[in-house]
Amino acid sequence: MLFWGIKLLIVGPLLRLLLRPRVTGAEHIPRSGAVILAGNHLSFMDPFALAALAKRRVHFLAASTYFTKPGIGRIAGWFLAGTGMTPIDRSGGSASEASLRAGLAILTRGDVMGIYPEGSRSRDGKLHRGRTGVARLALLSGAPVVPVAMIGTDKVMPASSSSLIPRLHRIEMRVGEPLTMDPGADLTDGAALRAFTDRLMVALQELGGQEYVDVYSTSGRR
Repeated sequence: MLFWGIKLLIVGPLLRLLLRPRVTGAEHIPRSGAVILAGNHLSFMDPFALAALAKRRVHFLAASTYFTKPGIGRIAGWFLAGTGMTPIDRSGGSASEASLRAGLAILTRGDVMGIYPEGSRSRDGKLHRGRTGVARLALLSGAPVVPVAMIGTDKVMPASSSSLIPRLHRIEMRVGEPLTMDPGADLTDGAALRAFTDRLMVALQELGGQEYVDVYSTSGRR
C-alpha cells in the first residue's frame, strides 16, 4: 500500500507534471511473472523514474545503511522503501553475493526487479561495459531480461552534480524486447554470461543512443 500510495499520489503525478515523460515499448514488460528490467544509469533519479513509469511494482536493491540513518535518514528510508527499494546487508561477506541472493528472492516471488548492469552511474554520459550479475540472475531465476533505456534523466539530475534539486527537462523511457539466457548454460560458463551481458548492452545502446565504451564504470556506488 505504501508503494502504490507514493507512486500514484506523489512521485507519479509530480513526474508527469514537471518532466512530461514519453514512454515507448511498455508492452514488452510482461504483465505478470518474474522479470528483470535492466537499464542504463545516467542519474540518481533513474530508479525513481522507472518505478513511477512502469505499470508494475519494480524492486531495486539498496544498502541497508540508507534505511537506518538517524534523523532525516529515517524519513529517507521510509521514502526509499515506499518507492520500491529493498535493503540488503553488505556488512558481511561479498556485496555481489548478497545482491544476488536478494535479487533471486525477489524474482522467486514472481516480482519485477530493476537492475543497472553498469553497476553505478555514468559520469561521462557514455554506456559502460555491463557486469555479468544480471546474466547470473537471469540464469538462476529463468526470468526474461527487458532492456530499458532512460533518456534525459541526466539533464534533470546530472551525475556530476551534488544538488538533489531536480531541473525541468523532458525525459523518455524506451523499452526493448525481452532477452532470455540460454537455459543450457551454467554459472561456470563465463563466456556465456559475458556474451549475454554484452548482448544486453548492445540492446541498451541501440535503444538509448549512448556512445558505448567497453570498460567498466569506475564512479563507485550509485
